[in-house]
Amino acid sequence: MKTITIALISSLSFLTACNSTQSNLVPPPLSLTQANEFIVSEVESQELIFALTPHIKEQLNTAFPKEARTLQNAKKLLYFLLKNGDSSLSYQSGATLTAGQSYANLNANCLSLSILAYSLAEHLGLEGQFQQVHIPEYWALNNGFNLLTGHINLKVKESNKASVNHKVIYPQERAIIIDFDPNSRQEAFRTTNINKARITAMFYNNKGVSAMLKNDYDLAYSYYLAAINADYKYSGAWGNLGVLFRLNNDFQRAETAYQYAITLNSDNNTALGNLARLYNLTDRVQQGREILAMLDKKRQANPYYHISLGNDAYTTKRYRDAIKHYRKARELDPKLHDTDFGLARTYYQLGDLKLAKKYLTMANDKADFEEDKKRYESKLRALRSHTAKLSYHD
Repeated sequence: MKTITIALISSLSFLTACNSTQSNLVPPPLSLTQANEFIVSEVESQELIFALTPHIKEQLNTAFPKEARTLQNAKKLLYFLLKNGDSSLSYQSGATLTAGQSYANLNANCLSLSILAYSLAEHLGLEGQFQQVHIPEYWALNNGFNLLTGHINLKVKESNKASVNHKVIYPQERAIIIDFDPNSRQEAFRTTNINKARITAMFYNNKGVSAMLKNDYDLAYSYYLAAINADYKYSGAWGNLGVLFRLNNDFQRAETAYQYAITLNSDNNTALGNLARLYNLTDRVQQGREILAMLDKKRQANPYYHISLGNDAYTTKRYRDAIKHYRKARELDPKLHDTDFGLARTYYQLGDLKLAKKYLTMANDKADFEEDKKRYESKLRALRSHTAKLSYHD
């Protein structure tokens, strides 16, 4: 839906929820959307994001004749996506794609697969409702950056109109939930309905993050601008726009963007953290420290926070600190394979191949998806080969 601790240790929000009360909002700082230093280019329209190709529609029409378009039959198609899609929350595990692109390439993120599922369901005469899943803050490592991710899922049900036409009062199941993350499916996280405009803004926001990681700031600005135009109340887009201004050393506009993101959602910890670091850069160190201390206290019970700290320590070669954070994350939630992988690679760097193999095996055992298992199995083979060579030379 899953956004960065960037080299300057800023965080970009990715699919973050907007939970705060939306009433009595101050007007948006529209001057930020008129930055002349960026060249604005055209981006995908909402229609294109959700569109199915004629070929896809033809396949659907053949597989699901109009008289057979019930929730029970459509479940087969939707469960196919659930089984074959890349279901991890990790941002790098899949691209942000349109519905048509996702159908051709299921290695997409949860947002893209949910958009595809929504469009498929809609074509079959079913009703889709996007839901924000209120998971703990989750960070995933991508190209040396910690990406903060969020998550959505999709509720699909038969429409009242379809039920009347087919003289069906209720199907055997009134609705099904399509969720592309196993942790979310296993936990009873709270959900909030979100509309198509918010999903569109999330799509643009993700594309903006991707462009910003590639230092394509004009394209990043174009996508953040599109996100704000699609849903100006989406806090995540304003926060990421602030990061973009920060990367361009425009501290004043960065601060304005962060402040508005926080106005929209007081729980946008990413924007708060970025604001704190901006305070530190602009000689307001005490104000920055107060915010960071508050955030640290708030995040102590979140295992993904400690994984993020472990990743930061690992990338800066503070391996003992990394182990401390990974172990803390493991205490909070022993089911996470990310933690065991962090320990495995850290012990490998320290030359402890026995512990590296132990934790890599554990990570492989806990992994839910083939992509992760293949990655771990590949590393295990390389580690076993390395160990065998050492033993042979001994």
